[in-house]
Amino acid sequence: MIRYRLEPSDVSAVRFGISPLSELGLALRAFRAPERYPLQRPWIDRIAGVLPLLDREVLTELVDERLWVADFVNPRPESPLTSFDDELRALGQIRPERLQGDLERVHGTVPPVFAGRHDSIIERLQQALATTWELCFAPYWLRMRRVLQADVAHRGRIATHQGVGAVLTGLSDGVRFDGRYVDVRLSKPDVHERPVRGEGLTLVPSMFVARASAPVDDDLPPTVMYPARGQGAMWSTASHPDAGAVRGLLGRTRAALLEALGEPASSTDLAMRFGVSTSAVNQHLRMMERGGLLNRTRYGRAVLYYRSTVGDALTRTE
Repeated sequence: MIRYRLEPSDVSAVRFGISPLSELGLALRAFRAPERYPLQRPWIDRIAGVLPLLDREVLTELVDERLWVADFVNPRPESPLTSFDDELRALGQIRPERLQGDLERVHGTVPPVFAGRHDSIIERLQQALATTWELCFAPYWLRMRRVLQADVAHRGRIATHQGVGAVLTGLSDGVRFDGRYVDVRLSKPDVHERPVRGEGLTLVPSMFVARASAPVDDDLPPTVMYPARGQGAMWSTASHPDAGAVRGLLGRTRAALLEALGEPASSTDLAMRFGVSTSAVNQHLRMMERGGLLNRTRYGRAVLYYRSTVGDALTRTE
């Protein structure tokens, strides 16, 4: 377990970030153990045909049987939404001792595929990651990014109305916050206390984290990777009907709710957003679900609604 110690000034410096490279790095766990990521099974099935084109020798050695991933492919994002190309270029500047240290923390040694001249190793590593991104992520990143951004927006609303403490305690069952300490329960049995020391705590939503995760190296900048909510919405399809006809068919309120549910949300979220009662929203949501326009999934104690394939066919999404 990693225990981040926050001083009062550190609490105000908690921020969110989305990292494309980190998503790729964490997704390597789904390559190794797809049964652990049932919500991403449609993605895994879709990319099955291109897997033989990847440099599996390199990719396989970035994750071990415990599903620990080398930290250099899980960078802490430096802005709310970084680009894959920028992160890949930054990886090209990694020093040999950092590369070797990260691999040793995962495997206990440096795998043979990473032996040799540092510049040659980095060139092959960058090429392996770039190919994986182009074939496995680029076609689907817009969908993935929408889910991640929707998660950040949701937690931003919680921070506004309930405070940062409510955000931290709601990240995952694997995260606990008592007002000063953020405990992230990991598979490592020992407890390491890490003061934030003004570096800020970055919260990174992910499609490929089951409970919560943190850097393998406890001395890296404080980061918590947590499961993004509403991942089941990622594989909805879309169409382009006439918006006025949809309003006439459903009524203005239900049409607005359907449009909003491109992002997974609870009835409480929607009531807050539209300024109506939760009970009224629930009535509309249940009716639309019975009509096949919405799906729902449970996230902790909350029930999240999101558009079904039929619902998507009635909205103007891409």
